[in-house]
Amino acid sequence: MKLTAEIGDRVRIDYIGTLEDGTVFDSTREEADCGSEDCGCAGGPRELIVGKGEFLPLIEEALVGMEIGQKKSVIIPMDDAFGPYDGEKVFSIARNDLPADLQPEIGDGITLVNEDGDELNVVVAELDEKEITFDANHPLAGEDLTFEVELLEIL
Repeated sequence: MKLTAEIGDRVRIDYIGTLEDGTVFDSTREEADCGSEDCGCAGGPRELIVGKGEFLPLIEEALVGMEIGQKKSVIIPMDDAFGPYDGEKVFSIARNDLPADLQPEIGDGITLVNEDGDELNVVVAELDEKEITFDANHPLAGEDLTFEVELLEIL
């Protein structure tokens, strides 16, 4: 039975992802409270192949050499996570340029599609009678991420 993870191994891990202020943004553990139903929390242990690019690269690198049952804290700087927050990814569109049946609220996630069929995931940041302001930054852009990772088993 293999006890130490190597590149190419299929492993099962548990983790809790937090921001610098301690806010949980993602977790495989049931006891973690993300404060949101759609954060992906409590999905159960995650399986991945180490080094295949199925998860954040720094997490996969940290798994190499870990022993079953070992826990490790991994800090992922924003540049290696979802990048810095980019104000140029915030834009407004006149309401009359959008479908009449679109009645978004602040915080709604929407997929916009252009004439070429290209999709852009955005969040409604502001709105008024004349226009809607969208933010196309990833919700975790500009954030350093901390993951507490535990190697549960090597499959």
